[in-house]
Amino acid sequence: MKDDPCSYITQDVEPYPLSAPGPHSVGRMKFSFQDPSRENRRVRITAWYPAVQQADSAGQAQAAAFCAKCEPDASNAPYPLILSATKLASLLAPHLVTHGFVWVSVDYIDTYAEMCPQMIKQPLDILFALEMAASGRLAGLERMIDADHAGAIGYSFDGYNSLVLSGARVDPAFYFAQCAHAGAGPAFSLSAFSCAYAGKWEEFAAHAGEDITESEDGLWHPMTDERIRAVMPIAGEGWWLFGEQGLAATNRPTLMIAGTRDELYPENTLIFDHLGTADKALISFVGYGHQMIYDFEVVARIGHFAAAFFGHHLKGCVELARFFSEAFVQQHDDLVWGVHTGE
Repeated sequence: MKDDPCSYITQDVEPYPLSAPGPHSVGRMKFSFQDPSRENRRVRITAWYPAVQQADSAGQAQAAAFCAKCEPDASNAPYPLILSATKLASLLAPHLVTHGFVWVSVDYIDTYAEMCPQMIKQPLDILFALEMAASGRLAGLERMIDADHAGAIGYSFDGYNSLVLSGARVDPAFYFAQCAHAGAGPAFSLSAFSCAYAGKWEEFAAHAGEDITESEDGLWHPMTDERIRAVMPIAGEGWWLFGEQGLAATNRPTLMIAGTRDELYPENTLIFDHLGTADKALISFVGYGHQMIYDFEVVARIGHFAAAFFGHHLKGCVELARFFSEAFVQQHDDLVWGVHTGE
């Protein structure tokens, strides 16, 4: 009989209870596909999953480590699904899997120096990976994944991807307006946005296709899937491409994280302020910049918040809400609930 997915959470280990590994061991498999709807674009996928427990040379069970192609542990399957680029998954997926998730990530997608078609291709790659997981195409994991309860998470360029997957809509008119007044409004030195495509928008939009770009209100249709039920953008971007109207379309529970010394922080606060979803939160990491993802302690904290947030929204573990609540954040001197306005 399948265990209660929340039953192992029995005590509070301070200061970040869910930064400790959960009870599952971790396996990893790799896959390669071609997407026939996009001229056979190759999409390489890494899947991280609960595995039958392995032991090290001393006979101790391994949790946070992973092993390649280990036997899946179906005792509590199916497990909710988390989606991202592999760049972030390599830091967080093994930890989240110990807490009872399958994490499917897209390989070989990465940051870009300026606005480019990757801003369309990458979210569509992640949606393709979702479909491969949902349709049983990940051989060996067919009964392991609850793709109807999926979440998206991303950092920096991948934070933008998770915003797209939240239901945010591209607003071409807003983008054109920013370019018409470039230099007059907020500037974000790390933002990938530029006006390179203001004069050749059709070339950019062609990568999305008319099914996405053609609408009655002028905004693109959302590039998302109803199976994605919660999103966690971290230090992301998108203000110039979404604007107020595009962000108003978001309708999933959203937890944003950003460092207050990140040059993108003004953009993150603008994005947060205009999210249409009523279920939203921003946790500000005071004093941290854009490279905070390379700080081991920060990664552990993000792992805690991700396990709590997705455990609450994808597993229904209502008691986990306290671990990403305003009251919890207020217990930590270097965190602020919402927008940080101090020094």
